[in-house]
Amino acid sequence: MTERTETGSGRRADRETRQTIAVTLALTALVVASALLVPMLASARPAHQIPVHEPVGETSAASPDAAAWGDAPPVEVPMTSAPSGVPNADTTSVEEVTVQAIQTDERFYVRLSWADGTADRNASSPREFADALAVQVPVNQSARPPISMGSTRNPVNVWYWSSPSGAEELLAGGPATTTEFEQPAVNVSTSYEDGHWRVVLARDLQATGQNRTVVPTDEDMDVAFAVWNGSEMERSGRKSVSEWYHFALGPGPQGPPYETLLWSVAGVSIVGVAVATVTAMRRT
Repeated sequence: MTERTETGSGRRADRETRQTIAVTLALTALVVASALLVPMLASARPAHQIPVHEPVGETSAASPDAAAWGDAPPVEVPMTSAPSGVPNADTTSVEEVTVQAIQTDERFYVRLSWADGTADRNASSPREFADALAVQVPVNQSARPPISMGSTRNPVNVWYWSSPSGAEELLAGGPATTTEFEQPAVNVSTSYEDGHWRVVLARDLQATGQNRTVVPTDEDMDVAFAVWNGSEMERSGRKSVSEWYHFALGPGPQGPPYETLLWSVAGVSIVGVAVATVTAMRRT
């Protein structure tokens, strides 16, 4: 009888040991999975959002190669052919543009980079066209205008650059309605290396004037992009364009508070699964 009792006790001990090992393995797997998954979730962002990096201290991001751009999160923006009546408008060549943004106390910077096998800087003949880009932002942030150059009721500002002429600041109230600002507030700096353009457009935050977009500090700012590849005969309406995106300038779920929330949710989930696992094994 004593032998049977000892045998039964040994079996229970073995079963409890196996259960303990199983629980330990389950918890270990949860911790490892959380360590891998949660940082990925924390770095995720809403669709079509472009984070805006705000460096600490005095920083200049005017140069495409400035060190500050190493801290600005890049966003790969897909591009597609713009609807247009121009011949071969549906056969554009730029499929993706990398966009970054930096805001300091005084200026707002946007850097765009994209692959282009040739730097087309000449547009002196009818068969030659220059590389170019455009950044479009609404004048009125309360309503999103038509993406094709805005409308008369909701115009857009266009920060335009072409390789031979530099930067221009334009106002548009619909297709083919662009007007240049008399005193442009946009500056540009460019570099071309290893088959890639890198272009920085910069504007003072305090730039004012009728129909000029105000860069907000407490709400997001809509933005869209266009790129022309001159060597592919792209010009006018034959261009690669994006959908509407937005610069994350508002108080949305971004940065450390968002990461803290995700880690908290992950921690609660781990504890909950662990309790459920232990309870199930004890019942078994």
